[in-house]
Amino acid sequence: MSTDLAPPAGPLVAVVTGASSGFGLAIARRLLQEPGARVVLVARREELLARHADELGAGRPEGSVTYVAVDLTDDDAPATVRDHVREHHGAPTLLVNNAGAGYRARFGEERGGWENVRKTMAINFDAVVRLTEALLPDLRRAAPSSIVNISSTAARVGRAGAAAYSASKAALALWTDGLRAEEAPYGVHVGNVLPGFIPTEGFPQTELVNHRFGHLILGTPEQVGEAVIETGLRGKAERYVPRKYEIAAALRGALPGVVLKVMGSDKARTLTPKSGSDDPAAAPKTSTSA
Repeated sequence: MSTDLAPPAGPLVAVVTGASSGFGLAIARRLLQEPGARVVLVARREELLARHADELGAGRPEGSVTYVAVDLTDDDAPATVRDHVREHHGAPTLLVNNAGAGYRARFGEERGGWENVRKTMAINFDAVVRLTEALLPDLRRAAPSSIVNISSTAARVGRAGAAAYSASKAALALWTDGLRAEEAPYGVHVGNVLPGFIPTEGFPQTELVNHRFGHLILGTPEQVGEAVIETGLRGKAERYVPRKYEIAAALRGALPGVVLKVMGSDKARTLTPKSGSDDPAAAPKTSTSA
């Protein structure tokens, strides 16, 4: 049973990646409800970031919301984000690794082989690790502090056409577990949020939205924001969104044959948990994101 973290020694300074839309924007909105919170929005689309920073910062102290327009897969991206935070806010007390993407394709297809796996891992795992490494010394210095990684229910239950995506999110989820144990002595809590089917700007989940029973399994970006509060500020180790998705993960462990058979059906192949992409407009229509 998790316990609440000690309150930060200073104000909440949160870095949120993938913040131009979807989950990232909802997370930033929720964090700014915390007293004295300051938020750094990180994404590729500078025009959108500037607009969101103006909107979210309205009525708040100057400098409460700043942004960094950067592609997190670029070599210099981690240092760029770190230097911005140091210059404008000092040290971060919360890092939310939300940016990510995926591309629906089967491994044996021309566009679904190693290159698809490589580019999926580059944003969903490698970029997270690199940014975390750059900010970790400052997070330790600001302890008690937190890191929240936005993984996916696809990390627990794989399906055809999304193997690379599931692999990248599984790597992120397990790395999160190990990092949690490693950083606890330094006062840095590491939490994992695992979203399921949630409509966002780039991934509207049209099939489920239009299905008569689709609402039974759909979540909202606002729920992801609340999950970040639970994992990032209240010390919870892991949170599924919606909560009912925890059942699917439990069944995968208890009844793997049944779950894998269901996930291998033609109907299941059309569905992949998706969550808010950093830049959905930049991905092909066959992409998934989290």
